[in-house]
Amino acid sequence: MPTKRNAPSIHLGLVGLGGATNQILPSLRCHPDVRIVAAADLRAEARERFSSAFGAPAYAEVERLCRDPRVDTVYIATPHQWHKQHAMTAAAAGKHIIVEKPMALTIEDCEAMTQAAARNGVHLMVGHTHSFDPPVRRMREVIRSGELGPLAMVNTWSYSNFLMRPRRLEELDTAQGGGIIFNQVPHQVDMVRLLGGGMVRSVRSMAWALEPGRPTEGSHLSFLQFEDGAAASLAFSGYDYFDSDEFHFWVGESGEQKAADGHGKARARLRQFADVREESAFKSSAAAQAGFDAAPPPAHWHHLHCGVTIVSCARGDMRPSADGVLVYGQDGRRELQVPRGAAFPDKGSVIDEMLKAIRTGVSPLHDGAWGMATMEVCAAVLQSARERREIVLQHQVPVRD
Repeated sequence: MPTKRNAPSIHLGLVGLGGATNQILPSLRCHPDVRIVAAADLRAEARERFSSAFGAPAYAEVERLCRDPRVDTVYIATPHQWHKQHAMTAAAAGKHIIVEKPMALTIEDCEAMTQAAARNGVHLMVGHTHSFDPPVRRMREVIRSGELGPLAMVNTWSYSNFLMRPRRLEELDTAQGGGIIFNQVPHQVDMVRLLGGGMVRSVRSMAWALEPGRPTEGSHLSFLQFEDGAAASLAFSGYDYFDSDEFHFWVGESGEQKAADGHGKARARLRQFADVREESAFKSSAAAQAGFDAAPPPAHWHHLHCGVTIVSCARGDMRPSADGVLVYGQDGRRELQVPRGAAFPDKGSVIDEMLKAIRTGVSPLHDGAWGMATMEVCAAVLQSARERREIVLQHQVPVRD
């Protein structure tokens, strides 16, 4: 690992060695202030591969990882329904906590996690969501500067193959955190909350489960009102028909360059499975086979993104480009270049935010209160769709710029 630049560094324990961990590993490996010192996973083969790759212990129990004195911070990337229990265990052991989105599956669980972190004097933050993306943060800076005048609206739309990829049974069960509401909508909500200042007043939504055999929400359309009069529209469809990356320079969510002929391929792959149980077994096996070998970044890669997002202010519009932010103002269009990190995909800002919190003692922006506020909006999306009414929110917090 590279030598650390400023003490303290993070000595990280990974809780869960599946897809979410593999996505952030490149950023963890190349971060100069991170040392990966342990892991926990139920699968023996995943533990063996981790120990071989990192020369570090891997435990079958989260409790044993949290007792490891070398670990000062844990990264929780287990299935959603375990986030509360694992965060509570880490907090009780005095470990700082980064938990993947969604923070938890209920407001009550989010509150319990936040209280446990405060009681034990540790930082709790929620990531990664697309509100960490550098172009989104750059747009927030422009909004805050007042250069384009007051914010009026944010529109964000993402069409992908999300629900048609191989899934475990629990990933098709909304009650266990399956479907788009707990997996993809947090990205959209976190992003528009950051851009809009955080304080969502109310939510009105519709959501649909449109695919036979996949009884969970695969699409939604939502309208968010902010306390200051701004508003946001959010649309997501994961049924592998239209691909909104067609409107984003054929750059994928992770920043990869994509071919333009991928429509329907995820659906075609699903036909190889006799039933959902065979599909679930395949998904579990594929997760177990995920490797931990370091790989160089692709020769051509770009910023992460979440579909197409357009920000409208009184004197101009903005949207992320492949490599920065496009600003459409009174003098025409210009592009603000936004630097990328050293990893692909680049998720190092999650670690940077936790490091700053540890070094300064100041809670991170994406702390427990922020994560609970995002979870409240996602829960309201589901409630509004089911009850066909507007939901007024109670747990929102502002952006601390």
